[in-house]
Amino acid sequence: MEYSVLKITDIEKVIPLYIEYYNEQEDSEWTEETVYKRIHQVVTREDSYGLILCDDNSIVGFAMGYFEQYDDGKAYDLIEIVISHKYQRKGIGTSFMQELEKRVKELGAFLIQMQSVNDEKHNNFYGNLGYNDCKNLILKSKVI
Repeated sequence: MEYSVLKITDIEKVIPLYIEYYNEQEDSEWTEETVYKRIHQVVTREDSYGLILCDDNSIVGFAMGYFEQYDDGKAYDLIEIVISHKYQRKGIGTSFMQELEKRVKELGAFLIQMQSVNDEKHNNFYGNLGYNDCKNLILKSKVI
């Protein structure tokens, strides 16, 4: 497995993986246009950082997010991690997250934070990596 930094020029390369995973595994309705917009919004944001995971020159996963400055240091906001369904449950996602953690720590982050789907699969994956539910924050939303 090889890692590379996610760049703007890589967006088109990761779109098929995003669509395949979310439309087939999560019953979503992403299009090339909506995926491009989502990834572009993150990758072009100031202090963006992401990784691509390749196996024999084929993209099997990617993660993207950005650093946020706080009074006591930098946090990394993980926006997406996508691992091809064929590569899941083999420890690859765990290794990928560990590599991402190592790299963002080297770049000055003291914390990784994210929003995650609240289901058993996601809670087990992130829980096994040591991620906990925040006690001091809660997501708020309003349908308009």
